[in-house]
Amino acid sequence: HVQLVESGGGSVQAGDSLRLSCALSGSIYGSYCFGWFRQGPGQEREGVAVIASGGTTNYADSVKGRFTISKDNTKNTLYLQMNSLKPEDTAMYYCAARGGFWPTLRPVWPNHWGQGTQVTVS
Repeated sequence: HVQLVESGGGSVQAGDSLRLSCALSGSIYGSYCFGWFRQGPGQEREGVAVIASGGTTNYADSVKGRFTISKDNTKNTLYLQMNSLKPEDTAMYYCAARGGFWPTLRPVWPNHWGQGTQVTVS
């Protein structure tokens, strides 16, 4: 059983930065990929950033150059550094995971989800 617990959300002003964290635990053996997804009010869930088991990353066009996904294996923690935040980044952000080698930004890809952390940008 894989457990993902997000933290670090909050309310900030446009242009500010936030760092989201996701504590990883459970049966994460072998190759696992991870990602951040978000769902804004009245919107469908969308992929924000993913990181493959080998460290390759991929980002949604809307966040390229502003967001950075990373993973600290010594701390079993996934991060999302968000800079130059915009009001349109307001959403519930979810940490997600799935075994394998290649993640995608498609919301149907993960089979493990965290409970989410709210980010509000005004």
